[in-house]
Amino acid sequence: MAAALQVLPRLARAPLHPLLWRGSVARLASSMALAEQARQLFETAVGAVLPGPMLHRALSLDPGGRQLQVRDRNFQLRQNLYLVGFGKAVLGMAAAAEELLGQHLVQGVISVPKGIRAAMERAGKQEMLLKPHSRVQVFEGAEDNLPDRDALRAALAIRQLAEGLTADDLLLVLISGGGSALLPAPIPPVTLEEKQTLTRLLAARGATIQELNTIRKALSQLKGGGLAQAAYPAQVVSLILSDVVGDPVEVIASGPTVASSHNVQDCLHILNRYGLRAALPRSVKTVLSRADSDPHGPHTCGHVLNVIIGSNVLALAEAQRQAEALGYQAVVLSAAMQGDVKSMAQFYGLLAHVARTRLTPSMDGASVEEDAQLHELAAELQIPDLQLEEALETMARGRGPVCLLAGGEPTVQLQGSGRGGRNQELALRVGAELRRWPLGPIDVLFLSGGTDGQDGPTEAAGAWVTPELASQAAAEGLDIATFLAHSDSHTFFCRLQGGAHLLHTGMTGTNVMDTHLLFLRPR
Repeated sequence: MAAALQVLPRLARAPLHPLLWRGSVARLASSMALAEQARQLFETAVGAVLPGPMLHRALSLDPGGRQLQVRDRNFQLRQNLYLVGFGKAVLGMAAAAEELLGQHLVQGVISVPKGIRAAMERAGKQEMLLKPHSRVQVFEGAEDNLPDRDALRAALAIRQLAEGLTADDLLLVLISGGGSALLPAPIPPVTLEEKQTLTRLLAARGATIQELNTIRKALSQLKGGGLAQAAYPAQVVSLILSDVVGDPVEVIASGPTVASSHNVQDCLHILNRYGLRAALPRSVKTVLSRADSDPHGPHTCGHVLNVIIGSNVLALAEAQRQAEALGYQAVVLSAAMQGDVKSMAQFYGLLAHVARTRLTPSMDGASVEEDAQLHELAAELQIPDLQLEEALETMARGRGPVCLLAGGEPTVQLQGSGRGGRNQELALRVGAELRRWPLGPIDVLFLSGGTDGQDGPTEAAGAWVTPELASQAAAEGLDIATFLAHSDSHTFFCRLQGGAHLLHTGMTGTNVMDTHLLFLRPR
């Protein structure tokens, strides 16, 4: 975002830029100020869900150091505590856990994203790093959020530790978003490459995270309760940082400590829906047929305690408080935004237009049809607990600047071979939508960012846009529709004003889905 503040002087040296034709230097400066506030709020949201503080709230030792307290449960400690973990936030979680547990921890193995230790060191985030001579072995893998051989080695080391435990032992499992890619252990004869190809094809055709995880669990040794089964008869305590809408423990990281409720028919239904059943490798068919005829049936996880220690509800609540401190009327729309990215972008674009009519009553109001269309889009997206009416009523009463906050994950159906992520694609689509509606004397800015700091296989966390996006792009010869047609949002934002609209945070060490911020400020 700091780069964005350099845009104004750069444009001032370009007398033919259309923004200057309209005498809008002041508006551009206002956009830069809004962009900086958006970045501050995003960083506030991320800061509220850093792994160390959340783990300390959920985990403690009794004064005598003989019992581990997890919420309202107590577990005896007698040199019997082991730790495994996998996910984008797990390095910081493990560092906090080892600091708390000290000599009680016998051994640990964690699987974390490639390059995260170096990134945390560069950022000076020492609290996210394990101390020298740590008892926790660290594997880095899953570059660009994709399972790889390094992550496979980590998964096998985690399985080996779990299988060596006894009924006297306690296994602490640290789980966060990104855990699926960091815990790949396909059931033979399925290879890692075959499983990866199938997952990639499903994602490219728009499969939801729930559908992807159903397939992953069916083909995995450790997902869908497999890790809990490997650790039996040891007691298992899972501390989970949620990156999934609604916080379903069976979906986060594909539920390695939760017995799967899905069967082979569910898998076949998903594969049929996306036209992939006929193209399945023989190995996948073999594993699915074995599961269908397993005489033991699904295993249970009665020896497991699963605890959600953080989610984007926390992140949004803290960002809301910060927005109010900055003078905004702040409303959390929903912590469970989901659905097709195109529909979500249309929703945000139309919401900005309808909101404008509430904030500036002297302007022509939104038509009955536009109000109805907004509510139809909301219904189509099936957003749980959407506070749409509260947001519109707040704007009608207050007349002041407004910040609408939301969290979740849209679904993107990949097209072409471009580079991007769901946050950059959503921002680009919202920018295109904003030009469709007359917004009048009101500054509007939309930001979408991934709380992990990495949006898809890019180095950006997301991007921000204003209604001027289309004219800015046209001035630089960038055709928005062409970039969207190739799922190439990252390339677009890199070229637009030298990347000034990109949100760069680096790896944050946490992951609670995405944060969306919509600012509306009357001039």
